Amino acid sequence: MKKVVLISAFSLLFLFGLSRYTRAMEPELPPELRLSLHDAIGAAMENNPTLQLSRARAEEAEGAARVSRGPLLPNLSGTVSRTNETIFLGAIGLSGISDPIDLFDARVRLTQNLFSLSLIQQWRAGKAGAEAAASDAEVTRRDTMALIGLLYMEALRAEAAVKASEANVDLSRQLLALAQDRKAAGLATHLDVTRAQVQMENEKQRLLVAQNQRDRTKLNLIRSLGIGRDVHLVLTDALALVEVEQPSPAEALAAARAQRVELQTQALREKFASLTLRSVQSELIPSLSVNANYGRIGNKVDDTEGTRFIGLALSVPFFDGGSRQGRIAQSLSRIRQEEIRRRDLSQQIDFEVRDALLTLASTRQQVAVSEVGLQLALQELELARQRFEAGFANNIEVTNAQTSVVRARDNAIEALFNFNAARINLARAKGEMETLQ
Repeated sequence: MKKVVLISAFSLLFLFGLSRYTRAMEPELPPELRLSLHDAIGAAMENNPTLQLSRARAEEAEGAARVSRGPLLPNLSGTVSRTNETIFLGAIGLSGISDPIDLFDARVRLTQNLFSLSLIQQWRAGKAGAEAAASDAEVTRRDTMALIGLLYMEALRAEAAVKASEANVDLSRQLLALAQDRKAAGLATHLDVTRAQVQMENEKQRLLVAQNQRDRTKLNLIRSLGIGRDVHLVLTDALALVEVEQPSPAEALAAARAQRVELQTQALREKFASLTLRSVQSELIPSLSVNANYGRIGNKVDDTEGTRFIGLALSVPFFDGGSRQGRIAQSLSRIRQEEIRRRDLSQQIDFEVRDALLTLASTRQQVAVSEVGLQLALQELELARQRFEAGFANNIEVTNAQTSVVRARDNAIEALFNFNAARINLARAKGEMETLQ
């Protein structure tokens, strides 16, 4: 009895240790991350590296604007010094070297530009540059939203392709089993079975390619979201046809001109170039500044006398070797460049809106056509299967019909992806990414 108890106890301990060892050897699954399209866009707004860089550039431009304001404000500094020196008297016509002299000096200095139109224009240009950088960061934010939306749709398309390939493989197995059954009954040939096997292996190959593409698109989406790669990404939305308002071209163009941040950014860039030109031209206007200091000086810290200085300085530029004219020419060229960019941007926005409207209308029709095509392909396959089962045909008709079903499924997925990509592009073209569902 004791032996039985000992053996049972040992067995339990062994099984317990084995289960713990097995769990320890199993790789830990990455955490699951479930994201809708709205969640993915929200995550990118916090973590996307491109967006973070654009915000950092806006902060840099704001710092540059504060630097340009500095010369217009009082510059106050203070110094305290204590020195011990000897003087070579020969410099003033005497012989020898003086005795050591102690000197203590504590002083406050003030410099203030009273009037400088060039500095004022530089400060205004700096502010315009900071505003342009902030507006450019908003452009990047909206472009990132559109990019994430398209990447999300690509991932959905890849998942749909995997599901379609799995359905195709399952269909191939059914048709292979049918061919084998018909051959066993003496109503089909070995060629029919081989043809069905080839078709099934082809679909298995397509499934492997689709699975790899799905994993790659998810990895690309995770990279653009700026989150850790060690996650199991689950997309909660589906690739489907959704209701989207089809505005007229005039309505869409009016919305784009009112809401596209790029136009505001370009206006600020033109303002920056214009103010930069004015700051260079204003260098020809005299400027006025004041310099002052007050302090106590003496041989010892406790034996000093107060001294002061105040003075006005009027600066009148005459000739600087032609560098100012060169900078004026550069500024004029920048203004012309910005004007060209503005015209090109206006035309680009017009093209994007019209192209998105055309594509949305076309892809909506493509979805409807692809659905009909898939239903017809499935009917063709069923009829071909019935003919093969009845012995009226070999399985060439079945294989051809199966190929039509595969193509119809691909067409349906592609049409849905194109439609959803078109609605994202239309939202971006109109400047309405925040309203995207």
